[in-house]
Amino acid sequence: MSKTYETDLLVIGGGAAGLCAAAEAAGAGAKVTVIESDLHAGGQLVKQTHKFFGSRDEYAGTRGFKIADILLDEIKSLGDKVDIRCNSMVTGYYPEDGVFTVMKGEEDYYRVKAKKTVIATGAQEKMLPFPNNDLPGVYGAGAVQTLMNVYGVVPGKKVVMVGAGNIGLIVSYQLTQAGVKVAAVVEAMPKIGGYWVHAAKIRRLGIPILLRHTITEAVGDKVLEGAVISEIDDKFQPVGTPKKIDCDIICMAVGLTPTTELFWQAGCKMQFVPQLCGYVPFRDGTMRTSNPDIWVAGDAAGIEEASAAMVEGRIAGFSAAKSLGLALDAKKFDEYWARLGHLRAGEVGEKIKAGINQVKVDSWEA
Repeated sequence: MSKTYETDLLVIGGGAAGLCAAAEAAGAGAKVTVIESDLHAGGQLVKQTHKFFGSRDEYAGTRGFKIADILLDEIKSLGDKVDIRCNSMVTGYYPEDGVFTVMKGEEDYYRVKAKKTVIATGAQEKMLPFPNNDLPGVYGAGAVQTLMNVYGVVPGKKVVMVGAGNIGLIVSYQLTQAGVKVAAVVEAMPKIGGYWVHAAKIRRLGIPILLRHTITEAVGDKVLEGAVISEIDDKFQPVGTPKKIDCDIICMAVGLTPTTELFWQAGCKMQFVPQLCGYVPFRDGTMRTSNPDIWVAGDAAGIEEASAAMVEGRIAGFSAAKSLGLALDAKKFDEYWARLGHLRAGEVGEKIKAGINQVKVDSWEA
């Protein structure tokens, strides 16, 4: 019979949102267990070497991996209130008894029974279908960041980057810093999707950004030897003569989609929202889902910047702790929403808010 552990609050995901949720709830006095599938907590923060934008409260001007250290130091200061279990995967949720099953490594299987749960499972990288996209040398941008910024391994010598959003632009710059030649950044849209400051940095390095272009084929037998790119029209159909670029890496930075399997298992009300990049759970003003014992935070609630994920984690952790009957300062809740509103200002923020409005409820019926 597998062991069953009990906790006040279970936080699934030890990234930016999950760590903030854990710190907030533990700071209010809750006993918190964090389940993280990676070998170390911090999520995407540990592979981000660039300085953050946003606000002072969300560590603007600080590099991502340093922010991970700050959050982990905050949790350490809370003593034994937070138990972080890495190399552990939540394999399922069983609504009949409210139990989550967990696999640690490959052999240790156990169950967790929590009074309340924050699901902060983050996102998965999207990939594009094209011939030979399974060749060694075709990576997602997250894998490239992990190799370089976590393990200090360059993935190759010459790369074609697909996608000119913030991730594509930032990783292109990081690859160049590591001595990898970026042959081109290929972007299907008519304009750059990321911040101009990131685009300007790689343009100054002489890296071309090819708008209205896409990759149509990876070239090679057993390993990648090149990429075929084509210009596309308004209907995203190839036009003109395809061009081959010699390279040993194709890096895909074409977006993320929320990781939401556990919400489906928990019976949460879900909806596909294009502005949030996939299916996401409905939530109220406390980030609580239609399941009264489950909250959502971070990219699992819709794809945003890590700064917004941290604040959502604070809100979810605060709200879950309040539902446990712990005494909290209501002013903090209003402060967090004000900070989140500031982060969502501007054109990109309007898109995010339009998406959230499709899955936001004033309150749940009893």
